Amino acid sequence: MSEYRSLSHSRWECKYHVVFIPKYRRKRLYGELRRHLGEVFHKLAQQRESIVEEGHLMPDHVHMMLSIPPKYAVAQVVGFMKGKSAIHIARTYGEQKRNFVGQHFWARGYFVTTVGRDEAVIREYIRHQEAEDRRADQLRLM
Repeated sequence: MSEYRSLSHSRWECKYHVVFIPKYRRKRLYGELRRHLGEVFHKLAQQRESIVEEGHLMPDHVHMMLSIPPKYAVAQVVGFMKGKSAIHIARTYGEQKRNFVGQHFWARGYFVTTVGRDEAVIREYIRHQEAEDRRADQLRLM
């Protein structure tokens, strides 16, 4: 899978599966915004010495596998990424489109679980989540 990372006095491997949604679960993560947000999340993670190992932007939510050093709390890193990305979205796209809520682009909560030894399964889940959602929607229409 992967190697352990090092800080000055520790070796670590802390990976988390994180999911969060836009406010009111509106389907806003389309087109140019969707392509642009991946790069934004990678840069924000680097500012907290973290790495986006895997990620996928769905129309109404975000899946990421984050590698976060033990000196940072998961809530601290996820809160930083959501807050700064919301500010970036408001500055970049706020004047062009209506109904962007500024710093309140993301809903307050998020889902997180540790990855552990199931890393390959979670990576596969993140990669194929969109196709699985489409299949489930088709079954509901029947």
